[in-house]
Formats: sequence, structure tokens, C-alpha cells
Amino acid sequence: MGLFSRVTADVLAAMKAQEKERLSVLRMLKAEFQKAQADKGRAVELTEEEEISLVRRLVKQRREAAEQYQAGGASDRAQKELGEIPFLEAYLPVQMGDEELAALVKAAAEKAGATSPKDMGKLMGALMPLVAGRADGKRVKEQAAAHLSNAGK
Repeated sequence: MGLFSRVTADVLAAMKAQEKERLSVLRMLKAEFQKAQADKGRAVELTEEEEISLVRRLVKQRREAAEQYQAGGASDRAQKELGEIPFLEAYLPVQMGDEELAALVKAAAEKAGATSPKDMGKLMGALMPLVAGRADGKRVKEQAAAHLSNAGK
């Protein structure tokens, strides 16, 4: 079952259970899927990667909005944004642990021949397809930078 189908089923379940906050987030997510589908064309279905990318973008938007609200002194609105993230993350693949990511960074660095911080672009280019949505790009970049800075010593 695709993410859109899962979200549609979960919207009905949230309605029946009268979970207002979850229902609100799921309706927004469903609307975003429908908008993306309309932008792409009705005859063409969204791929799983496109669906995951859309959910990841929404999570990122929530985090950024929460930071902005916090900086502006609206902590109640920031908490609301942060409260929506777990509902969205339920539709993302299981995230890699730090050890698994570090091992992947090491293997990709060896394969790509990345040995110093100036090889960051080469390493990231090799890493991102391997990670394939199982780790946030920011985490991957931090791990890669740490590996390259240690490799240069």
C-alpha cells in the first residue's frame, strides 16, 4: 500500500477516534499529496520516493517554522509545529542509527577515494543515493565532515 493510501485510511481512523490534532495533520498531508499529484498530472501516480520526499519536506518546514516562532517569542506556536512532526515522521522510513551511518560514510569514503575535507562534494555525491531517505541530509553532512576531518590527520 502506498503512502497516499495509508494516509487516506489513517484519516478515516483518526476521524472515528476523534483525534483532532492527528486528523488535522493527516488532512494537510493528504492535501499536499493531492496537490503534488495534480501538479504532476492526474494520469501519473506519485512514486514512493516522491511521496517520501514530500513528507520529508513537510517535516523540515515544521522544524524551520518552529525555530522562527521560537526566535520571535511565540513558543506556543513553535510547540504546535513541533507537535505535528511525529505524525508526519510515522510515514518516513526508519532512520539509520549513528553507527550504521558512520559505517556507511567510511565505506563510501573509501570507495570514492575521499581523504580530505576538500573531497566533501565527492563523498556527499556517493553517500546520498546510499542513504536514500533513511537519514537527514544534515546528519549525513555532519558525519561526512567529521570523517573527512579525522581522515586528514
